[in-house]
Amino acid sequence: MERNKIKKESPDKKKIHKLDKTDRAILNEIQSHFPLKARPYREVSERLGLTEKEVIFRVDRMAKGGIIRRIGANFNSRKLGFTSTLCAAQVPGERISEFVEKVNQYPGVTHNYEREGDFNIWFTMIAESQKQIESSLQEIKDTTGVETLISLPALNIFKIRVDFEV
Repeated sequence: MERNKIKKESPDKKKIHKLDKTDRAILNEIQSHFPLKARPYREVSERLGLTEKEVIFRVDRMAKGGIIRRIGANFNSRKLGFTSTLCAAQVPGERISEFVEKVNQYPGVTHNYEREGDFNIWFTMIAESQKQIESSLQEIKDTTGVETLISLPALNIFKIRVDFEV
């Protein structure tokens, strides 16, 4: 999917695939213990007493059904020399699509959400410097005409490891 396309998910309208015990076991295994091997699904299959073909089939089915959004690494952006911020904007309802499309063009935008309230669009942005973030946010203001856009950089980060027992 292209970055500038708007992907609007509605959790209550999404078709939910009924997970069985084996699907749950696979999800529990791969969310934090995905093997860095040439054939990772074979290793998962061996851990769970399944065939590699069955694990691949089930992961593919859960991905197509929207249960698995992506499989990939999570990086510590600060240790890689980046900085980040949480942003909130007041966007008139009739301009939300246009605003979101513009924001999503920036490669440092990792999340983008519409919420209820005065600040109705929230997104996170990562860049090599705070100056680069400020420049990008000013550019977004200038090109969209949205004046109320605030940056809320973290003062302290309290990371926790999150695993969802499925």
